[in-house]
Amino acid sequence: MAKQVKGVLGTKLGMTQVFGDDGKVVPVTVVAAGPCVVTAVRTPDPDGYSAVQIAYGEVDPRRVTKPVAGHFAKAGVTPRRYLVELRTDDAGSYTLGQEVTVETFGSGDLVDVTGRSKGKGTAGVMKRHGFRGLGASHGTQRKHRAPGSIGGCATPGRVFKGLRMAGRMGGERVTVQSLAVHAVDAERGLLLIKGAVPGSRGGLVLVRSAAKAPAGAQPGTPSAEGAA
Repeated sequence: MAKQVKGVLGTKLGMTQVFGDDGKVVPVTVVAAGPCVVTAVRTPDPDGYSAVQIAYGEVDPRRVTKPVAGHFAKAGVTPRRYLVELRTDDAGSYTLGQEVTVETFGSGDLVDVTGRSKGKGTAGVMKRHGFRGLGASHGTQRKHRAPGSIGGCATPGRVFKGLRMAGRMGGERVTVQSLAVHAVDAERGLLLIKGAVPGSRGGLVLVRSAAKAPAGAQPGTPSAEGAA
């Protein structure tokens, strides 16, 4: 079965709420999506795989290296700040320089949104991993938010790798899956996505077709929106 993946890069503008058709309040994230341009088309011959590369965001042409400038010149477009490749079996249907807009998606489509989460700095185990902490009374002194034991002193006599401990939190690539597109404002280039997406206001996000759409739910149908 051919796998067709659509996607667009954009900027997270923030969250708000709108009213649905049933009069209920729907929390949505507003994303200024695109316009993006196609800068490369990968095909099994000669690249070995099928994908489409899209670019987004303005950048001063004087601030890009000659190899990068040549890559954009080959596609017949001005340099852009961000590049991403989408693996899709219908890459051959794209052409160099083609514009990809917010109209790639429709109301009710299920999408995966990828962004960089907010950086929290150094955080303890309760905030970082959701630990319960130590007792609030009964002899616990000034150790209420401590992790507790991190290993036996004699056996194994060391701390295992990967043990959840305090440390730097956030600032990582995060993907939230199977969110529903509540509405598309083609005139202003806006996507209204139901729920929260990673990152802070002004952050770069990638919106692409959901990888785990529920069985039987087709994009653009009420069943697909309800499943999210």
